[in-house]
Amino acid sequence: MQPTPHLQHWKHEWIFAIFLVTGAILLANVVHWIAFALIRLRKKDAALHKVSNRPSIYRHLNHPARWVFLTICVLSVFPWLPIPVEFGHPLRIGLRILLVMLCGWFAIGCVYVLQDALTRRFDITADNNVRARRIYTQAHVLRRILIGFIIVIDFGCILWTFPDPQLWHYGSGLIASAGLATIVLAAAAKPTVGNLLAGLQIAFTEPIRIDDVVIVQGEWGKIEEITTSYVVVRIWDLRRLIVPLSYFIENPFQNWTREHSDLLGTAFLYTDYSIPVQALREHFATVLEASPLWDRKVCSTQVTNLTERTMEIRCLMSARNASDQFDLRCIVREEMVKFIQENYPEAFPRTRITSRSSSESGQTPAREFSEIV
Repeated sequence: MQPTPHLQHWKHEWIFAIFLVTGAILLANVVHWIAFALIRLRKKDAALHKVSNRPSIYRHLNHPARWVFLTICVLSVFPWLPIPVEFGHPLRIGLRILLVMLCGWFAIGCVYVLQDALTRRFDITADNNVRARRIYTQAHVLRRILIGFIIVIDFGCILWTFPDPQLWHYGSGLIASAGLATIVLAAAAKPTVGNLLAGLQIAFTEPIRIDDVVIVQGEWGKIEEITTSYVVVRIWDLRRLIVPLSYFIENPFQNWTREHSDLLGTAFLYTDYSIPVQALREHFATVLEASPLWDRKVCSTQVTNLTERTMEIRCLMSARNASDQFDLRCIVREEMVKFIQENYPEAFPRTRITSRSSSESGQTPAREFSEIV
């Protein structure tokens, strides 16, 4: 039985459609491969000439670019596909919505690439990394704000892809009839807006930056993350303190690395009056010279206070950052106590008690001294 001409024509149309779709997919992959091959070639040239490359392009743009090319090529051949009208129209709208979403994904990837390009030349792990922390903080906050704008614009573009104007009429009516609701929502969104504005203030006035050492609520830690609504502080014991952004604008706090990372530290010794201070001063200098944690800027030993029982001796030292300072202070305490134990064990704080007793012969009362260590 011979197939009818209509069936043969239908088969030919679908074979041609499959050919078009396959060609569109192949073209999209070829364009994607050529584009990223050129970028890869530039990356190799940069590596040969020791110029900083951009690996973030592959991490953030490779997959969205591939899908954008595929969707554009499929949409370009869509009018020639033998799809019935009742199915073709919603399918075309679905492809347009998908393309808008993919373009938003690609734009977000571009924001990440921009952030990496801005922060690539700055090493946040360096000792004196004030400028690096400044750039990282500003780029981090701006990235989140740009991503928020992209999401809003992308959602608006998705609504514009629908041909039904009633969607806009319904939205306009809802906004026009929501006067009281708008006031309520504005009041409810006040903390969010306040945190957003606080984030902009923090990004440009820089009371804190990423990796800053701060003391907040009596806790010592480092700024780990700055979002659009809160700040994550990594405490020394690996706990996380979540603080609203507005806290750093409205409340006082300590920032140990505001201008530079080097700090002064102290180790206090409480000894008896009999200890020779010069010997302690010389040994303290020896301890600092032997430690790689000391930055060789400040080394001072002074008697800072006297009481009726003890003498307070302050060992003042400097270090490159807060972590080195804490470790150096611990080392100094251990070494100084060890030096006193080995050389002047009698110089630890003592409590003296004096008593008097009269002899039976009427001689001058003799004084008896006893010491309680």
